[in-house]
Amino acid sequence: MKKTFVAGALAFTMAAAFLSGCGSNTQTKAANRLEEIQQRGYIEVATEPYFAPNEFIDSSKSGDEQYVGSDIEMAKYIADKLGVELKIVPLEFAAVLSSVTEGKYDLAISALAYTPERAEAMNLSKGYYFDDEEDGYGLLVREEDVDKYPDAASLADAVIVIQSGSLQEAMVTKQVPAYKELKRVSATTDGFLMVQEGKADVAATAMGTARLYAEANPGVAVANNFRFAVDKETDGTRIGIPKGEKELTDKINEIVDELVESGQYKAWYDEYEEYAKSLGIE
Repeated sequence: MKKTFVAGALAFTMAAAFLSGCGSNTQTKAANRLEEIQQRGYIEVATEPYFAPNEFIDSSKSGDEQYVGSDIEMAKYIADKLGVELKIVPLEFAAVLSSVTEGKYDLAISALAYTPERAEAMNLSKGYYFDDEEDGYGLLVREEDVDKYPDAASLADAVIVIQSGSLQEAMVTKQVPAYKELKRVSATTDGFLMVQEGKADVAATAMGTARLYAEANPGVAVANNFRFAVDKETDGTRIGIPKGEKELTDKINEIVDELVESGQYKAWYDEYEEYAKSLGIE
């Protein structure tokens, strides 16, 4: 009788503890990625940190603190707005794109431009940075060749280097009728170095980044007059978001609108342009 009572009481206590434990540890499954980010308490942002002033490395710092730039400030701002920790994931550019396409990371903040292919593979935010007319996309060349390539037709005998997967790659393939050879690299600065070393004649690039590089590296310059055509309907630097994540996209667009309207992103861009110059960034 005593054994039966004790056994029954023990079974009741264990069952109660089990039910209590289930109740305390059960967390409602996130309905979408935005909820998932908020539940886990951090957001993972993929970036290629070799594109000043948007994202680059300050070698005097360590850990996530070494990653600096206007896009990094935006990533921090987004994390703060969501009330979560920011985790920076440095990758090669092609991996930045594929990681978000595959849903491995939450956002790609890496000076992404709009392309139809990217819009098919991922959600893209509203534009948050727009080049001035004097900027846009053009060519980095050796100093003696600043006037050698006034238009696309003049590139027929040129060796062109581009960053694989970049908007410039699409621009070259669609807008340049003929060239001697097309070389692809994983990082823009690798392409710039190839021009410096005579391994390529021109590097197709964003003008802001090319100017920073030319100021820090004698022997190269931005080609005079040459600019790639840009579709104004799809202009602007954007954030990549896993496909179909409407709630996260809406929230990111809300934050983008705030930063553009206040002028804060442009202020960060100007600040980190000077920062990169002070480091002699390449």
